[in-house]
Amino acid sequence: MSRNGKVIVAMSGGVDSSVAAALLKDQGYECVGVFLRVGVEHDDAQTCAVGEPRPQRRLRHGCCSASDSIDARVVAELLGIPFYALNFRDDFERIIDYFVDEYVAARTPNPCVMCNIHVKFGKLFEYADLMDAEFVATGHYARIIRRNDQPRLARAANLAKDQSYVLFGIERERLARCMFPLGEMTDKADVRRLAAALDLRTHDKPDSQEICFVPNNEYRDLIRARRPEALRPGPIVHADGEHLGEHDGLVNFTIGQRRGLGIAAGRPVYVTRLDVLQNTVVVGEAEDVLHRGLIADRINWLQDRPSQPRPCTAKIRHMHSPAPATLSLEPAPAVDAARIAFAVPQTAVTPGQAAVFYDADDAIIGGGWIRASIA
Repeated sequence: MSRNGKVIVAMSGGVDSSVAAALLKDQGYECVGVFLRVGVEHDDAQTCAVGEPRPQRRLRHGCCSASDSIDARVVAELLGIPFYALNFRDDFERIIDYFVDEYVAARTPNPCVMCNIHVKFGKLFEYADLMDAEFVATGHYARIIRRNDQPRLARAANLAKDQSYVLFGIERERLARCMFPLGEMTDKADVRRLAAALDLRTHDKPDSQEICFVPNNEYRDLIRARRPEALRPGPIVHADGEHLGEHDGLVNFTIGQRRGLGIAAGRPVYVTRLDVLQNTVVVGEAEDVLHRGLIADRINWLQDRPSQPRPCTAKIRHMHSPAPATLSLEPAPAVDAARIAFAVPQTAVTPGQAAVFYDADDAIIGGGWIRASIA
């Protein structure tokens, strides 16, 4: 019997979610482990059956393979908790379509955010309701803090591993039901040591590094297979109009890119704009990829909408350090749109990426999708 309630624990087969499940069970929760089967089967490591020792693995990518499912099941059995594999393949297929369509539209997608919105904290909550579970937990590095008796989604104590950015899309009313057991841990090495002490077979498993449905990070192969018409050649021009060369598809480029442009400009140049209508890559100098601000839309507010401009820090990609800024609402008729003005211009504000806004307590005010940069 549970002392503290039932928790659906998303177990990816990695060390973080394994330790998260172990911590919650130790705290007296009734844990139910679930693996999200999304139809991505590639794996460059040998799989092994339940009960067999896990072989030494080479660095591998993704979090959805058959061997990951086995690892998660073995950990659940060791912890003595129920374990289920849930089939979310159709839902995940829509995320892959989004990923490809964004690249075709010359926007840089963030599929991990979309997976968290629609699957891990979307469909998984529906499953939790069916199981009469109060909470959903993951191995993400983030915290739920309380301010004025309200739950807030905040950055992790371990800022180097913080993953709150990719969680901004969780619905505000669900925050009270979210659990992130690793949020207060300050050192990833401590997580691995705890896993080893508990004899969890995932204790030395490498972290996943890339997008789970893109083997070897070759996203262009995926786009070529699904949208071959998107790989059309076109011109590469400098912002001053100089023709510098040809490209083999806009999908091969992103804002701020410097390397791999396939041209010899005689000086460092950077991608400043992708013109879909003209099928043109525009490049410029380093200062041309500095932006004073951005406009984001489809905002998910995790705190009340600001009635007046308010200070914040804003994060514009996963590896970006939150930068001091001012947050304000876009005037009507804009709906769920916000404007960020940076105190210091930031490099490569990229349409399609997420922009997330934090308050002084490192709690998320809200976040949305970058629609446009402001030069």
